[in-house]
Amino acid sequence: MSENPKHQNGEVKQEKPDSNQGGNSSGTQETTRQDSIERIMLRKQKVYQLPRNQKLTKLSMYSSCQANECRCSGWKTPEENRHKDVEVDYCPDFAEECRNPNCKHSLETHIQHLGDITEEQMNELLGAIVDVENLYMSMLRETDTDTKKVYAYLFRLLRQCILTRTQAVIRGPLGDPPFEQPSISKAVTNFVLHKYGHLHQAELDSMTDVAKTFLHCLNHWNFEAPSSRQDLVNQEDVSNYKINYTRWLVFCHVPAFCSSLRHFETSIVFGRTLLKAVYQYVYQQLLMRCKIERDRMPPEKRIMLTQLPKFLEALKQEVVNEDSPIWSPNFKPTASLLLHKTKRQHEGSSLPGTGKKLGDAKRYKKESDCEDLSDDVVARALKRINDSSYSSRAEVVFPPNAPRDEAAKAEENRREIEFHVVGNSLTKPVTKQSMLWLLGLHSVFAHQLPALIKEGRPIGGICFRTFVSQGFTEIVFCAVTSSEQVKGYGTHLMNHLKDYSTQRGIKHFLTYADEFAIGYFKKQGFSKDIKVARHVYAGYIKEYEGATLMHCELHPSLIYTQFSSVIRKQKEIVKELITQRQQEVQKVHPGLTCFKEGLRSIPIESIPGLREVGWRPTFRAQRTARPLEESADPDKLANSLSGVLLAVRQHTAAWPFLKPVNQAEVPDYYDHIKYPMDLKTMTERLKNKYYVTRRLFMADMARIFTNCRLYNSPETEYYRCANTLERYFQTKMKEIGLWDK
Repeated sequence: MSENPKHQNGEVKQEKPDSNQGGNSSGTQETTRQDSIERIMLRKQKVYQLPRNQKLTKLSMYSSCQANECRCSGWKTPEENRHKDVEVDYCPDFAEECRNPNCKHSLETHIQHLGDITEEQMNELLGAIVDVENLYMSMLRETDTDTKKVYAYLFRLLRQCILTRTQAVIRGPLGDPPFEQPSISKAVTNFVLHKYGHLHQAELDSMTDVAKTFLHCLNHWNFEAPSSRQDLVNQEDVSNYKINYTRWLVFCHVPAFCSSLRHFETSIVFGRTLLKAVYQYVYQQLLMRCKIERDRMPPEKRIMLTQLPKFLEALKQEVVNEDSPIWSPNFKPTASLLLHKTKRQHEGSSLPGTGKKLGDAKRYKKESDCEDLSDDVVARALKRINDSSYSSRAEVVFPPNAPRDEAAKAEENRREIEFHVVGNSLTKPVTKQSMLWLLGLHSVFAHQLPALIKEGRPIGGICFRTFVSQGFTEIVFCAVTSSEQVKGYGTHLMNHLKDYSTQRGIKHFLTYADEFAIGYFKKQGFSKDIKVARHVYAGYIKEYEGATLMHCELHPSLIYTQFSSVIRKQKEIVKELITQRQQEVQKVHPGLTCFKEGLRSIPIESIPGLREVGWRPTFRAQRTARPLEESADPDKLANSLSGVLLAVRQHTAAWPFLKPVNQAEVPDYYDHIKYPMDLKTMTERLKNKYYVTRRLFMADMARIFTNCRLYNSPETEYYRCANTLERYFQTKMKEIGLWDK
């Protein structure tokens, strides 16, 4: 091939020089790219339709000679036929000798190992040959040194794969896709939810279309070579861009034209690092194209183009913002957005034939199951416990079981102590007072420190560092001066930090505690059970030998500095309500004498005074006999369960649950789902007679649906499939009399 390269249409890099000169993402470039791919496909189809002998001749040019000790790597056309094209009209005799003077073996010697090759295998090899020839022409045409090296590497890789008849696999220092999490696609999806999730459905759909357009442009973008990026001054940025550019060539750009290589979408395998490096240029080019193309586009597309600039400007802020939540691996829509979505989904839904809303039905059920207290009763209880003469407050200053931080809160209310979040920075000015407090705490290593101030001097503090992109805060150091310990300051200090963190969207604390601090952190809600995936914090926090990693999960709706007071208030209300009820029904009944008279038991409702204190008989529905209950024939139960399982597997909504989740496709699934279950596993358990009771069978099926709803958001297809299949499963169980919920 190196002696007689074919100048075929549709080479890989046919449009690359234009892209490096700023003609990116235009309709012309997109058309040119698509035309190139179509020309390559047409050529491959033409090669696939050649007679078998011509196909074998083509393969012989890339097949090693099979003669002993011959090192010829491909049959060379005889001198007199060098001008002929095997893809058009040239079909040599298999006895013709190779032009290589070190070979001189016949064409048949080069292809004798291909005698049993199938037509499909032959076409696959021919497609790889077309890709190799296109890569060779691109390599000759390329002017950028780095890009030329990548083409040369891929050319040699495919050439070797043709010789060995193996699949091309790219290994080496570039790593394997995806290269960064979350991906650009995931971050843009998060951005749409974060920025536009509050809009009405039609407006949200419109912005979603804009986001899809942006991702489509990014996936088909021809990025500039590192040598053309004069705007990259920082050496680290230059190095990162060069690595990502090489990855993009190898895994995204070249495979779009060479089907012999596995192709990946740019927005799926790359993350913030690449997008931040190219965004300014992409942003400017897309805005320019919007102005040029607006008048040429049809009206329905024109609306989208008018929204694109606003979308790009808003996304730009999130790309450059180091603390943007859209890049957090644990990003979740805000509670208000979820409520808004739920409202949209359930708006107008009602019970068939009744006209009642679903919410009304649930509310009616709750009201019918329990007797609620009247507002007057609760108001009397509140008035009573707020009364200054309330007995529980007259006896002691604080209740016997007062919270640990009760005294500290009282001092804070009297302004005897203060809490401040003090920042220590090398790049921003720090006030003199802050520096004095920091020096007083001897925390020169602190990044941020909430300080406890008493009489103008610091008496305690917590050194912490927040990783906004990862969604957690590391507790580095916590201390209270020895003379002020055992006064609840440590607890109150931690509660202030919890409130400070939840207000900024942080929901997790992590710390390494030594053996003397484990008890303190347990009292503050920390646990050795780490509920944060390791990849979220590994490499971010400093690990200590001999220390124990502990985790605390924060609830965004709690105010931790008031939590103990709220719980105590609720307890007092309940106690007062009980006292009021006792006063209403206070009456002494004579003791029971019936047992002395020989009775061994009496109905519970016949006990005097029981109804007056609020007891009500519970009427349990009579359970019908179950012919397939646990005590029945196990084979008969297994047959019934087998019929249900088969029906569930054949349902149209069962496709996501037929087999275990592939960890290679969903890397973080088993970080979130600790007890996976699927229909294939249930089938195997049924064959092994694991389901000796229907409860075991129902529990495994319920786990499938629970896991799905835990991992996936409500708007996904998987979530809807779980709901549909669960209803179908319940119906099938009811049909055979095994459902009593």
